[in-house]
Amino acid sequence: MLDHPTQRFVEQVAGLEPGSLAMAFDRSVALRRAGGKEASRATRPSASENSELEHLVRESLLPRADELNGAREGLHADAKSAAVIAARAVLKRDQLTQAQYDVLVLPFVEAGIDVPSHD
Repeated sequence: MLDHPTQRFVEQVAGLEPGSLAMAFDRSVALRRAGGKEASRATRPSASENSELEHLVRESLLPRADELNGAREGLHADAKSAAVIAARAVLKRDQLTQAQYDVLVLPFVEAGIDVPSHD
């Protein structure tokens, strides 16, 4: 079972406006070049944790698929991708350095999401 902070993070992400989700995805892509790719590789959820996390994100955003894709083509898939990467960071924050954690969750912090502290 996923921890409460991770579940709460996904709930908050699912409530973001389409423009905020698009901004978070675009920022995530930009940050991949600034250490985000390496930070993402440092998260190591178990297969069952990863499956549960992907399912939670998918089910949270699915009811909004038409709305998101209507705001920007492909936004539903983009939002799922960015949310899963950031949610893995929240789930496995103890495996990451502060800098790695920050680079992965920053796009959602900038969108107004409250993330748990790294410690």
